[in-house]
Amino acid sequence: MSKLGQNLKFALRQLVKSPGFTTVSVLILALGIGANTAIFSVVHAVLLEPLPFQDPDRLVQIWHVPPQSSFPGMTRFAVSAANFLDWQKQNDVFQQMSLYHFGSYDLIGSGKPESIRAGVVSSEFFSILGVQPILGRVFSQEDDQPGKDHEAILSWKLWKQRFASDPNVIGRTMNLDGTPYVIAGVMGPRMNKPDFAQIWTPLGLTAAEAAVRGEHHYLAIARLKRGVTLEQAQSQMNIISQHLEQLYPADDKGWGAAVLSMREDLIGDVRPALLMMLGAVAFVLLIACANVANLIFGRAFARRKEIAIRSALGASRGSVVQLLLIESVIVAVAGGALGLVSAHFGIELLLKFFADKLPRMGEIGLSGPVLQFTFALSIVTGLLSGLLPALSMTRGDVNESLKQGLGRLDADSGSGLTRSALVTVEVALSLILLMGAGLMVRSLWKLQSADPGFDEHNVLTLALDVPRRQFTAPAQEIQFLTDVLQRVRSLPGVESAGGIDDMPLTGGSNQPVAVEGRPVVPMSEQPEISVRVITPGYFRAMRIPVLEGRDIDSSDTAGATSVVVISKAMANQFWPNQSAIGHHLKLSFFPDRERVVVGVVGDVSQQGLDSTAGIATLYWPVTQVGDSAMGPWRPYGLSLAVRTSVAPLTLANAITGAIAQANSNIPVDNVITLEDFVGDTLTQHSFNMQLLAIFGLLALLLCSIGIYSVLAYSVKRRMREIGLRLAFGAKMRDIASLVVIQGMKPTLAGIAIGLGGALVSGRLANSLVYGISSRDSVTFVAVTLLLILVSFAASLVPALRATRVDPLAVLRDE
Repeated sequence: MSKLGQNLKFALRQLVKSPGFTTVSVLILALGIGANTAIFSVVHAVLLEPLPFQDPDRLVQIWHVPPQSSFPGMTRFAVSAANFLDWQKQNDVFQQMSLYHFGSYDLIGSGKPESIRAGVVSSEFFSILGVQPILGRVFSQEDDQPGKDHEAILSWKLWKQRFASDPNVIGRTMNLDGTPYVIAGVMGPRMNKPDFAQIWTPLGLTAAEAAVRGEHHYLAIARLKRGVTLEQAQSQMNIISQHLEQLYPADDKGWGAAVLSMREDLIGDVRPALLMMLGAVAFVLLIACANVANLIFGRAFARRKEIAIRSALGASRGSVVQLLLIESVIVAVAGGALGLVSAHFGIELLLKFFADKLPRMGEIGLSGPVLQFTFALSIVTGLLSGLLPALSMTRGDVNESLKQGLGRLDADSGSGLTRSALVTVEVALSLILLMGAGLMVRSLWKLQSADPGFDEHNVLTLALDVPRRQFTAPAQEIQFLTDVLQRVRSLPGVESAGGIDDMPLTGGSNQPVAVEGRPVVPMSEQPEISVRVITPGYFRAMRIPVLEGRDIDSSDTAGATSVVVISKAMANQFWPNQSAIGHHLKLSFFPDRERVVVGVVGDVSQQGLDSTAGIATLYWPVTQVGDSAMGPWRPYGLSLAVRTSVAPLTLANAITGAIAQANSNIPVDNVITLEDFVGDTLTQHSFNMQLLAIFGLLALLLCSIGIYSVLAYSVKRRMREIGLRLAFGAKMRDIASLVVIQGMKPTLAGIAIGLGGALVSGRLANSLVYGISSRDSVTFVAVTLLLILVSFAASLVPALRATRVDPLAVLRDE
């Protein structure tokens, strides 16, 4: 241990004597280690950290699997209440099961009404997760009964923000949608199921709601019994689904069930992107290690005589290697400490821009495991960057090293090949990273230039969160919406305005439809289409073209003929090669009235810009919405689209003021331009692109530093040769060409290797790109030319320095 301590002190003194080498090496490794720490903190929180629930490996999410004839390619679908209750009764693999769904309430109190998102849950929900409130209690079975379901549990965030962390909040009442709810509990900060919930309220299914089998808008979780596997649970759910299909063919034919671990259900979609990012930062770190190894090689040659003297005095090769590795590890640990600082700021940026786009973002931070990872990574980095130079330095002949003068003009033939090989590795890794970044940039550009089916420019969007008890009859809500639209359209700068229940690109309701002239089949076998409720003026505000027939207008009242407007994709699906105008259909959830097609409009991207196929969509007027087969009419919110002749946000206050004049109890939420709304749907693609671009540029910077350092060192060591060439008549351009060619050789070799690696790794990016191939030739050519250009630029400075060598001065030194 005393010898190790002496080596440590000596290594520190040597590093202090070389401040330039130490500073550059620490900064390079800090970039690599910091990037790895930031991304690992995300990977650890999202993929590795156990869910914050009791015995999380036994928790599962249960979905319906819809008929592929109606929903091709879709493997997960919301659950119906009646089917869930049958699953609950007939299974023997789950300890408990719970049903829940998304809810929205208007919290009314002092000031403006505030819309809050709720998890509406059955009484078993919290016991399945194994969570307890920090204040109060969870729901009892008695709370989960119709008419007795006016209890509420606050999330940690809502408790802090709205109730100032009041410890005496239990038992107080809060006004939700005009109804008093008693606060029964407050959950802790790690309770995030479902992730949208600001508050939890009891489900309280009525007998009529519990009997509905054909409508699917619930979610389900369960806890496996001890010893039961996912495969066993899935097998039994398959049997139950087949049994229900036989009992209720009209509703359940073709419908199955899927049992997924809760963790897999939560992170399944983001796993590929996060693993790709982790691989990217690993490449950055390898490039940084190669860079520092090259710097150590440059410094090591000047120390060969020192190493030879140590060996001649009896030091073993192992002890010398240990001394050199201690130096590189010290540098790496210092780089790791500085990397933690950069990782802290990197994590803050991730949370700022992507907090609502990744699961479990609230758990990301420099936790204990992340700090342990950084320390271990620093040690490994130090060993990786120092081992090859240390072995090379101790491999030479001691007598030869002692005989050589080792002046600044001596050539260094021993490590030149190794240093060029390291540059080749840097270039190859950089090309693979830049290819990934290039594919993401091209993919995002393709998405941004995709036609969504509407004009997103100069449109303001906002959501009207109508309380469930605000209106008691359809005519009241229709009058409110009519009043709002009249007021908004009368504002200076407003060109048109309309409303829809679900904005494009965000999904929405899918319903079965019975088309006139087709065989009568059970509802479970009927084709499913996207169904949207709109107001007059919506198509005009969004500039969705009417291709045939007419738009929905003010004449389509509740007492008039029931009408619908359909998309081009729906017209082609049901009435190919003929006009759809005048044909009739029935919405199976609203079977009381036959509806006539009066117009055909252009296709709109309903699920997202990366959904290329046109989706069959039906639009019907809000004025003709009434009771459904699933239950009585109830108020619901709409999103408004307001087209303006001025900057949309400049009219935000005027528009919200007009809504308040119509009814001051209606909260207005999500006020945003349509351009920003569309941009927000691309956040995941943007996240992938921005991070890969950052890592690719970082790799390019490190690669250029590596090429420059190798050539600068080579020029310095070859001054005698360069001086002699100049003395014998070589021209400056010949000397410059000699140096540039020396730099381009490992670059071209690295490009050749990197292209092969990019072709292989590109297959992993297939699911993350849109509109291009993972072997996109434009990206390959652009990245290759960029690397050649950067390598040439990095070679140019040492080349110019070589042309300034004074042959007389060099020969005089000799």
